[in-house]
Amino acid sequence: MMHIKNQISLLTIITLMISANLFGQQDAQYTQYMYNMNVINPAYATDNSDHINFGLIYRSQWVGAVGAPSTGSFFAHSTITEKLEGGISIVHDQIGDVVKDTNLFIDITYVFPVSESAKLSLGVKAGLSFFSTDFNGFVYSDPLPDPAFAENLSRVFPNIGAGAFYFTEKFYFGFSVPNMLQSKHLEDDSGIVAEGSEALHFFTTGGYVFNINDKLKLKPAFMAKAVIGAPLTLDITSNVLLNDKIEFGLAYRINDGISGLFNLKISKAIRVGYAYDYTVSNLGRFNSGTHEVMLLFDLFKSEKGYDKSPRFF
Repeated sequence: MMHIKNQISLLTIITLMISANLFGQQDAQYTQYMYNMNVINPAYATDNSDHINFGLIYRSQWVGAVGAPSTGSFFAHSTITEKLEGGISIVHDQIGDVVKDTNLFIDITYVFPVSESAKLSLGVKAGLSFFSTDFNGFVYSDPLPDPAFAENLSRVFPNIGAGAFYFTEKFYFGFSVPNMLQSKHLEDDSGIVAEGSEALHFFTTGGYVFNINDKLKLKPAFMAKAVIGAPLTLDITSNVLLNDKIEFGLAYRINDGISGLFNLKISKAIRVGYAYDYTVSNLGRFNSGTHEVMLLFDLFKSEKGYDKSPRFF
């Protein structure tokens, strides 16, 4: 029975990602998205000339399911001039040992004031996507193998993205399309449609920091992701920040999962975090949840950087 469940879970995951008649692989998702904004939105800006921001997030999704996805991301972001910011991001998305997708991007962001306390940034990203599949040893449950899984692939695609980001010291709202080119991953074969292309993903994010008192802050946030041909994904998060050092909270991904989040500022430059997702959808029968770890590191360009306000998002 366990072997049957493992086959079902693997086929479910693969089918969700690259089956025939599906528009494409979903962009990677994160529970700690508010600290991974550079990957989602090329217009993300900090307006802080004293810091170079670095971040690492690793997500092991649906632990215990055969072929479960995993995602690792790295980003670096910094101001270039008074109104120009830039960054790089690397995202490696993997489904078991079968599908691998690595994205390398460079971001350029222009920031301009809209009021004394608010700014708007517009950004673009450009880079390459390295996509490969390995179906060697793949076991089929059907008598006739799906032609979508008949050939191993190794391809490189160009990609571009764009976004907008409105922010103050304690509020942000963003909209972005990280991957705008719909490159085909799987081709038609002998008249049989077996297409897996990059579908457009539309991200909307927002968050606010409420000062309850000198030691306590409340940080609600949300992220909505829309994909043509797929249900809307909505994450709602509420974190509490104590003494600008310890942060914890809860999140809910509609019809998918409930999450617990925790992060700790262990020095003036370093913050580490962890999130656990409990799956409430049918996939919950085949996994023990999702683990996500985070490391944020700020490199200060000058000593006065230590006196800046803490990084809220």
